[in-house]
Amino acid sequence: MTNRTAAARYARALFDVSLQDHDLQQVESELAGLLAVIDGHETLRRVLLNPAIPTPRKRSIMTALLDRLDALAPPVAKLAILLAERDRLVLLSDILAAYRARLLDHLGVIEASVTTAHPLAAERTTAIEARLAAASGRTVTMTTAVDPQLLGGFVARLGTTVYDASVARNLERMRQALLER
Repeated sequence: MTNRTAAARYARALFDVSLQDHDLQQVESELAGLLAVIDGHETLRRVLLNPAIPTPRKRSIMTALLDRLDALAPPVAKLAILLAERDRLVLLSDILAAYRARLLDHLGVIEASVTTAHPLAAERTTAIEARLAAASGRTVTMTTAVDPQLLGGFVARLGTTVYDASVARNLERMRQALLER
């Protein structure tokens, strides 16, 4: 089983348990905070992620860490202990990403990224975001990027769907059509 597959399973379990009795966004925030604490302290991170350190020692370190942090939601604390016991703390960032994706899906939010050849004006960004929301039937959170190689037009990624309306892509299509004839 790959790390992403395992992380997705842990995230699904955390989400399902949290769905019953806890604020899902608070759980996400606490999970992100725990990851930030571990990543922010180099020695702690090296010890917790070192496979040579025995798992009982990692569990005791994690327990001490959780005692020092503000009270975390029980599912987050239990997950942290479980990951320490199974020597799977390396999955924490992938678990957070998978949990966030599941949370956004639950909230009816889809992430979009739009790449253009030139920076977009604010009103144009808002208009594109509204059209993507209408096309998907969901709330859209959009990020923008600039890639001068597109020459013009845009490339929009809405979830796993890509809409390529760039001039560069259209020129490539014409080139292929001419070569085929």
